[in-house]
Amino acid sequence: MKLILTILLFVTVTLNVFAQAPEKMSYQAIIRSQTNSLVKNSDISLKVIVHQGATTGTKVYEETHLVKTNNNGLVSLEIGTGNITSGTFSAIAWEKGPYFIETQVDATGGTNYNIIGITQLLSVPYALHAKTAERLVGTSSTNPSKAVVIPFTSSRNIAASDINNIIECTTSATLTLTSNFGSMLVGDTINLEAHNGAVLSIQASSGVTINYSNLNAQFTSTPGNVRFGLLRKSGLNAYIISGQ
Repeated sequence: MKLILTILLFVTVTLNVFAQAPEKMSYQAIIRSQTNSLVKNSDISLKVIVHQGATTGTKVYEETHLVKTNNNGLVSLEIGTGNITSGTFSAIAWEKGPYFIETQVDATGGTNYNIIGITQLLSVPYALHAKTAERLVGTSSTNPSKAVVIPFTSSRNIAASDINNIIECTTSATLTLTSNFGSMLVGDTINLEAHNGAVLSIQASSGVTINYSNLNAQFTSTPGNVRFGLLRKSGLNAYIISGQ
């Protein structure tokens, strides 16, 4: 039986402020048959393969799961906690993307997998990216050039001092991405934090594009918690924001 995979919520990561980055990603999908009917309340086998560079690129990780769909054909699992068949999930170099997730399913719970989908992981979860960054630059005790925490309590333009550091927003304010900001190179990043009810807005000025149609991204925190995000320069006047 040929299957169709409908991805509802691809990746989510939740972490406490002081918690260690979790080595897993939540995954949900709806399984449908070729006739578009839901595969309900069925034990299925699901294989997850992580490719680096392209849809047919190097296989850096592979695992399998035996899970059951619910009455709506929904299956939920955590990538990184399955039966590992190759690779090490915690050793994936997320900074060396792009990465693609290939999913294969056997609706009978066996090993006769049907290749039913492959999709690009467009934004690496903040916690996993931070874990990779720690591998690259070391911890505070081993590398004095660690990221600097920059207080952010009033609206302003992006600055050279923000690059590769942490913007800590404790009072609602807006960071504006200005045109032709040459201090930040393609690939450079800025970590974003909204604390304790503050709203951190990222606004693109004229001539600048971000991956939001209204050219404005908002990180809204709740009292007692922190909302994390990541800003990466992807072109001369283009940026990608993840974590929302």
